[in-house]
Amino acid sequence: MEWTGARYADKPTVEVRTWIAAPPERVWTLVSDIELMPRTSSELQSVEWLDGRDAPALGARFVGRSSHASLGEWATTSHIVEYEPYRRLAWAVEDPHHPTAIWRFTLEPGNGGTLLRQWMQMGPGRSGLSFAIDSMPDKEQKIVFVRMREFEANMAATVEAIKKLAEDAQAPGEASL
Repeated sequence: MEWTGARYADKPTVEVRTWIAAPPERVWTLVSDIELMPRTSSELQSVEWLDGRDAPALGARFVGRSSHASLGEWATTSHIVEYEPYRRLAWAVEDPHHPTAIWRFTLEPGNGGTLLRQWMQMGPGRSGLSFAIDSMPDKEQKIVFVRMREFEANMAATVEAIKKLAEDAQAPGEASL
């Protein structure tokens, strides 16, 4: 990720991608299993469906609990805002109309496999990072840049873990990272 000088209000984004030698149906099984995600992230500790749900659907909600050495521990509620099986899954963090972040997986079939993209947008709603920016406004661009690099590294690890699991063709319940 190159320096962009972005500020939080710019709603900065980052995207990682990988090609997976597995069909979209297999990749989707992993991407849509949100309970797998904490095993692929150094920050996300656990997730739990809300409202009696046990799988993604438009409007479904889940709680994610995270931990970061500099930011502490926190929990957020996410709302599924895009749901197109085998193609796209996105969730907005906290307020779906003014989210603190938006996360998205996109799957594209091709070349006998699947191109998997993970994308995220910071803001526009205030997040825990907003408090750091409030206390050091002169460092806002650096704070945003460092956080986006952290997201990029975690996302790269996530898509690589999904790639390995999909290509190993284990059943989702047997996935072990």
